Amino acid sequence: MSLVPMTATAEPATAEERKTKSGRGRWTRLGLGLLLPLIIAVGWEAIVQLKFASGRLVPPPSVIYSTFVELARAGELQRHVLVTMQRVAIGFFFGVGAGTLTGAIAGYSALTRHLIDPAVQALRAIPSLAWVPLFVLWFGIFEGSKITLIAVGVFFPVYLGVMQAILSVDRKLVEVGRIFRLSPTATAWRILLPAVLPHYVVAIRQGLGLGWMFVVAAELLGASEGLGYLLIDGQQLGKPAQIVAAIVAFAIVGKISDWLIVIISAPFLRWEDVVRR
Repeated sequence: MSLVPMTATAEPATAEERKTKSGRGRWTRLGLGLLLPLIIAVGWEAIVQLKFASGRLVPPPSVIYSTFVELARAGELQRHVLVTMQRVAIGFFFGVGAGTLTGAIAGYSALTRHLIDPAVQALRAIPSLAWVPLFVLWFGIFEGSKITLIAVGVFFPVYLGVMQAILSVDRKLVEVGRIFRLSPTATAWRILLPAVLPHYVVAIRQGLGLGWMFVVAAELLGASEGLGYLLIDGQQLGKPAQIVAAIVAFAIVGKISDWLIVIISAPFLRWEDVVRR
């Protein structure tokens, strides 16, 4: 009996093949993410068309699409979306900056953490709508109060994420830096920053989500433009299709902004040796 040796070996995939596979996987994940909303939309459209429901209070996708087209043709949709995006972008910028700086100081300095963290945690429990009357008194009903409210919403998750990420850095990594006699700046740059960065990205995404939530509270009171104003206008005029269209617009622009953060941060997280499915 003779044994035939196995000579065929699997060749490692080339960079181009890996890129193609990664692209296919990205499109597959995108398709899976759209599957559930499409099933719900098609199912509700069928229920309304078959007269099992009137669709008056919860309009079917065809009516929502028609509302989108009407608002877009009139230029209303673009104007409201751009105004809301501008408010969120400015508030997000200030909220992330303040949250990152405060969280880094609190995480690095135990004295500072003991001084400010209890007060910050107490303020974090205050609902978003509770800030509105105070900010209106301080900044008026114009853009200042709205942007400040959004910045407050973004600040808390970023602060908490940065502080907790610094506190959770492995002590052995810091000890290695001390063995190699790294300066405090080099330790922060070469050890703390890579260890904190994955948690920082998550904190930023959470802050962005709260920023979109807080902009609704800001625009529901004293706004004449924005998707929040479109919501309240639809409520006052009895237009449920306009309300749902504004909600869908919030979901779309919110998802796109979160997706952009993921794409921008991906090159800085390639070093992570984690399971990706």
